[in-house]
Amino acid sequence: MTISPTFSLADDLSLALRLADAADAISLSRFRSANLEISTKPDATHVTDADLAVERAIREVLAAERPDDGILGEEYGTEGPTNRQWIIDPIDGTANFLRGVPNWATLISLAVDGVPVVGVASAPAFRKRWWAADGGGAWLAEDGAEPRRLHVSGVKKLEDASLSFQSITQWDEAGYLDQLVDLSRTVWRDRAYGDMWSYGLLAEGLLDVVGEFDVKEYDIAPFAVLVREAGGRFTAINGDDSIAGRSSLATNGILHEDVLRKLGH
Repeated sequence: MTISPTFSLADDLSLALRLADAADAISLSRFRSANLEISTKPDATHVTDADLAVERAIREVLAAERPDDGILGEEYGTEGPTNRQWIIDPIDGTANFLRGVPNWATLISLAVDGVPVVGVASAPAFRKRWWAADGGGAWLAEDGAEPRRLHVSGVKKLEDASLSFQSITQWDEAGYLDQLVDLSRTVWRDRAYGDMWSYGLLAEGLLDVVGEFDVKEYDIAPFAVLVREAGGRFTAINGDDSIAGRSSLATNGILHEDVLRKLGH
């Protein structure tokens, strides 16, 4: 693993939290704005002026404070090295953002040799922020209260578990609809909370299983370290320990192998 000779993980986490502060100020000022500018990208997804402004602001700070690090951002792509790479989703949940639904967040992560070691998910419309750094635990601050350390649930049986599957369409298009239906018939409760919120709820111990397809690194990078530091497990749907597999499976750890078997892996 490539360790910076200059900055500690605490330094990098402190920077990530400051980046989130800057992002929140921009995104909240545009949320539910009557003149929000919305356009369609080549992949038919939407982007707003807030997405672009947030990512530009983050990149400007990183260029000044971490000029030797690389960046992977949803809106402006990749630049610089990949051994130490900041991974940015300026507004995860843009579809919610543009409709005025508060379930969205800025996602900021630092990956070292492809493994996320710092992660922040800041959801200012929820007044919540989750963060973690390798070896430092997972944390949540909400409604101005003091941060509290998080731990995943202790649920031991799928029959007692609460599942968030994110989107039926995702599972169907990935060829896993039958497996999802089978899993939903096994667990105690299933819902599609959606986007970043599901992973936060899992780290808080309020959900037990989260599964998702059609995700890029910037959609999930912070949650890999957040879930891990909360005591859970985060892989691709096939069990690979990677954020590049275009799928994600997060659990409280206890249930991970059971879920993988249910999904045919």
